[in-house]
Amino acid sequence: MSHLTSIAFQSDETHLENLRERLRKMTDEELIQFGKLVRGLSAPRVGVSPDPWRVQLQLAREEWRRRHPKGEKA
Repeated sequence: MSHLTSIAFQSDETHLENLRERLRKMTDEELIQFGKLVRGLSAPRVGVSPDPWRVQLQLAREEWRRRHPKGEKA
């Protein structure tokens, strides 16, 4: 069992922070593609557990708004 001592678990917040960092590094085109992908995966569903795809879509939208605030002219 000594081979299991190197396993580490990350909290949900750590996972979200890692995703935010990945989103920051994406180009606009990559961010759009990512958003379209997770939007398709976060289709309405019945269940009591939170939809992890919806959270990722929200983070992608937040990153887009950070880059392109309303009122900004191209």
